[in-house]
Amino acid sequence: MKKRLNLVALTLIGVMALSAVAQAEELRVMTSGGFTAAYKVLGPKFAAATGNTLDTALGPSMGKAPEAIPNRLARGEPADVVIMVGYALDELIKQGKVLPESRVELADSRIGLVVRAGAAMPDISSVEGLKTTLLNAKSVAYSDSASGVYIQDQMFKRLGIEPQLKAKSTMVPKIPVGSVVASGDYQLGFQQVSELLPVPGVTFVGKIPEPVQSVTRFAAGIPVGAQHPTQAKALLDYLASPAAQPDVTATGLDSVSR
Repeated sequence: MKKRLNLVALTLIGVMALSAVAQAEELRVMTSGGFTAAYKVLGPKFAAATGNTLDTALGPSMGKAPEAIPNRLARGEPADVVIMVGYALDELIKQGKVLPESRVELADSRIGLVVRAGAAMPDISSVEGLKTTLLNAKSVAYSDSASGVYIQDQMFKRLGIEPQLKAKSTMVPKIPVGSVVASGDYQLGFQQVSELLPVPGVTFVGKIPEPVQSVTRFAAGIPVGAQHPTQAKALLDYLASPAAQPDVTATGLDSVSR
């Protein structure tokens, strides 16, 4: 424990030194759902250590919603940092909207399942168990971001049950999938684990089996034209640091820190 506290202290000292090169500023951060729980823990620690403040906008990494990070940037909304699905960030880099040298990898995210609190716990310990659970379900919900796109376009096909699931499965935009399960609107809810765990009124069943799992890498970068690139780099260095990893993994993500 003492060693970890020393590591955290040294990391924050380094972040403070880098951030102190310029005056403390308000950073505009756009973050997508999968890393948000970790960011909500780490962001205040960064702000307290550096004196910078964080103005945060939430939105998915892709999709048609106005809140989606690519759509925010396309409208000209200012941002110093974007945190999102890695391949969606790479697309913004290809488009010349994010500085390629600023890209940092943050965490891996796996898909999990929730049911309404108090409901019977289904078996998803194996591929066959997951398949049976889905066939027996009355209704299934999944997100409109990376995990939901995979479930709708690939997982049901890989399980050989796409026709049976088509009529009773729904892609839920904008809001946490767990919330529509907690309300009783849907029996099963799939989303990235880090987005399921904070939702009240649901029980986390577990991660889906590895043979049909889809791992999403979260990454971050600095948009072209960012007003505070020095402070933005300090934030990214901290979020990707070894000292931040216990908070990252506590939110349901898997560390990629070297």
